[in-house]
Amino acid sequence: MIVILSTLNFIINIVWFIIIASAIFSWLYAFNVINTRNQFVNQIGSALYAVTEPLYRPIRRFMPNLNGLDLSPLVVLVILFFLQQVIAQVAMNYG
Repeated sequence: MIVILSTLNFIINIVWFIIIASAIFSWLYAFNVINTRNQFVNQIGSALYAVTEPLYRPIRRFMPNLNGLDLSPLVVLVILFFLQQVIAQVAMNYG
């Protein structure tokens, strides 16, 4: 059981870093810091969007429109933190 919980925690950590990378990439894209016509940069952006958008979409349905401020990545990170805490508590009970 501990192995399964550790694997879930590892997957949550990977998703956490992907969300952070996606947020940083979107800021760089929005402020024209990166060359958007570069094919490699465009592929990275598309990949990050494809991975994170299914996580954000259900949350965006319930979030109010804040005039361009997207808080859905923050909400997803809070949910992931909550899941990590639950996994830690369950692991302590089995350990």
